[in-house]
Amino acid sequence: MTAPDVKVLLVDDQELVRSGLRRILRRKDGFVIAGECADGAEVPAAVALHSPDVVVMDLRMKQVDGIEATRQLRSTDHPPPVLVLTTFDDDQLLSGALRAGAAGFILKDSPAEELIRAIRTIAEGGACLDPAVTERVLATYRTSAPTPGNGTSTLDELTARELDVLTLIGRGHTNAEIGRELGISGVTVKSHVGHIFLKLGLRDRAAAIVYAFDNGVVSPGSR
Repeated sequence: MTAPDVKVLLVDDQELVRSGLRRILRRKDGFVIAGECADGAEVPAAVALHSPDVVVMDLRMKQVDGIEATRQLRSTDHPPPVLVLTTFDDDQLLSGALRAGAAGFILKDSPAEELIRAIRTIAEGGACLDPAVTERVLATYRTSAPTPGNGTSTLDELTARELDVLTLIGRGHTNAEIGRELGISGVTVKSHVGHIFLKLGLRDRAAAIVYAFDNGVVSPGSR
């Protein structure tokens, strides 16, 4: 059975960049460009109109930047996940995007195959942090935001299976990939993820990845 096309909303103030993304994210490869925005201010209306599966978001735009646009989007009901795509190898900006609720980030000079993999991963409920800058960005994230978790919870509170699931989340796996790896159903994976978030006081998968790195469950770049 063929997987459904991934509907993508492109948000970038440069037409040349959006044109390049359109050439990479082709219908024959399972993508549909649901809409385009030239500024973060246009995102809420575009999401409401097009119902994308993933928003590919630039960071620096003239009116509303990508961090604020992501923050606003994540405050709505059932928002689509956001993948930050930027030329700026700026740890503060990228950690700010994570704090705003982005599901991941990737640099614009990454190979097209990496962009495609990142969008598919996020569309399937995963998180994706560009390994080229992940360790530095997470270091900045830790110093500029409260440590993910409620401050008292520890890995000891997780069952062995929940620790297995957290390990695979930390490596960027989607729920479907976790299910295949562990031989369990998607419903069971979702239940484990919910328990992990509740026990550790985590907001989302990006926070879970940070927690996994901070507690030695995984190391940056492992997958």
